[in-house]
Amino acid sequence: MSYLVKVLLPVGDDAGSILEPISRKLTETFGGVTMHVNAPAEGLWKNEGDVDWDRIVVVEVMTNNLDRKWWAAFRKELELALEQEEIVIRASEVERL
Repeated sequence: MSYLVKVLLPVGDDAGSILEPISRKLTETFGGVTMHVNAPAEGLWKNEGDVDWDRIVVVEVMTNNLDRKWWAAFRKELELALEQEEIVIRASEVERL
């Protein structure tokens, strides 16, 4: 069984400078990465009565082993670097056809 790990990465106007080191780290660690940068999504959420939003780039990695400890540390690293309260990283089991 394999896993597809998705990082919902909030980016601003400086997306290139943010994405390049993340892309390099994930490629070195997992052998490849897919970044959906040409069609960024928008994340919306309520915050104390207001609605906040972020431009989101979806970053995907395929892996045969889900190292939860590594991903938790990576999430904390991203949250600190991007000054985010929480960055969502989720994983799904996938079957290669």
